[in-house]
This record gives sequence, C-alpha cells and structure tokens, in this order.
Amino acid sequence: MTEGGSRSSGGGERRSLGAACRAVLLEADPRAKVMAARAAARDWRLGRLGHGFDVAMPDRPARGARPELLAPSRMPKRGKGGSLANRVALLHALAHIEYVAIDLAFDLVGRFGGEFPRAFADQWMQVAAEEAMHFALIDRRLRALGAAYGDLPAHDGLWEAAEATAHDAAARLAIVPLVLEARGLDVTPQTITRLTIAGDYDSARILARILNDEIKHVAAGMKWFESSARAAGRVPAERWRELVGRHFRGAIKPPFNDSARASAGLTPDFYASLAVAEPSRQT
Repeated sequence: MTEGGSRSSGGGERRSLGAACRAVLLEADPRAKVMAARAAARDWRLGRLGHGFDVAMPDRPARGARPELLAPSRMPKRGKGGSLANRVALLHALAHIEYVAIDLAFDLVGRFGGEFPRAFADQWMQVAAEEAMHFALIDRRLRALGAAYGDLPAHDGLWEAAEATAHDAAARLAIVPLVLEARGLDVTPQTITRLTIAGDYDSARILARILNDEIKHVAAGMKWFESSARAAGRVPAERWRELVGRHFRGAIKPPFNDSARASAGLTPDFYASLAVAEPSRQT
C-alpha cells in the first residue's frame, strides 16, 4: 500500500486526497474543474479518499486557451461606471480570482496537507468547495448578462504567490489567505455598493454571499498560521510580518475593513505597521 492509499471496506485501495487535489489542478476546462472540485470535496467529506499525499502537485495548474492571460501591467483598465460593459469587466475579473482560488485551495491541501492534522484538510477542502461555488455563481451571472468567463483577458499574477511559497506552508498561509484574501475583505463592500447603485442587485447579492464566505476563509488561514507559528516557538504577528516582507512583492495598502478582518482574527497588530499609504492626488 502506498503512502497515499488506505484500505477501503471492500478490501481495495482508496484514491488518496493528494491524488484528488492533483487531478483538480490538472483540469484545464473551467466547468470540468468546478465539477472535479465539487466531487473531490464530496468524496473527502464522505470518507472515500485516503488521508495521504503520495503524488507531487504540479508547478502550475493547467489552463485552457481562454481567457488570454496577461501580465498585470498589460491588463486593460476597467471603467468604474455602472455600464453593462464595465460591470461585465468587473465580474470577469472577479470570476478569474475565484477560478484561481480553486487551484490555490487544492494546491494548499495537496502540497502541505501532510504537515498538519487531518482537521487541516477538512477545513481547506470545505474552502475549496466554496471557491468552486463562488466561481460558478459569477460565471452564471456573466452568462445572464450575455457574456462568459474567457471573453476578456485576465491577469496572470495571482499564481505568483503560490510559486513564491511552494516550499513553505507558513509562507503560503501568510500570503494567500492573510494578504490576498484579506484584501478582498477590504474592497468587496465598495464593489457591492457600486453594483447596487448601478441597479445590479443580483450581482451585489452574489458578492455579499462571497464576502461572508471569505471572512471564514481568512479565519481558516489565521487559525492554521497561528498554529504553525506557535509550534515553531514564534509570535504569530511577528512571524507574519517577516514572511510578508520576504515573499510578498506588493504593498499592504489601506483603507482596511478592520471589522471584517477582526471577525476573521486578523487584527491591526499584524498589518498596521506594514501599511503603505497611497500617494495623495493633486486637485
């Protein structure tokens, strides 16, 4: 029996959780990836997968021909108005974030799950299922607006965080949920307001649902990051700042949604000292 296998009640060998995660990462078609993600999460919840990590995760997830992936600096500027074209561009960008979030969650489990208790996999497989649901909701909304995921280019910078932290579970937790997803807590309420003002209540409701889930995702990152830091004899806030300084190339920018962050356990003692004020604009 391999490291990733475990005996089923029928005497056979169950597929490993690591193998299921790898399969999701190697699925290039967005709809098929959502289906594979949901199936993997369901199989894990129902005990059909062994708690093993016997296969390596790919360096990069598979991607289809669409959307065209561009460097962030080459991405066209999105308008801030409430026109249909601007709302479609906004929702397309959000769909891509959620799509990459599916891969980030499965890579986290498949790459680092063996370093943590089984409860780690329980929590992050639930997160992965929710990321798949978020993508499906936005993709469906795009279709209702006469568009689809893949119609517009998307930036290829999100996976850079995974590549920069592929060697270190603590670094991955510090950057992905506690920087990137936490930023979503800051900006999503403003986006909901913009959509509401534009009369796009369906899109606003979808983002409100996603925001509530993302608070839980940041809380999951906080839980396991703190556990990792304390196991290493480190003060979590100090360790987080050290890892962010080493592995995150962007800036930690205000304004912060302090209340949502605090709900997730991410308090200002972590991020306030790293905050970089945006330059004031001349009037």
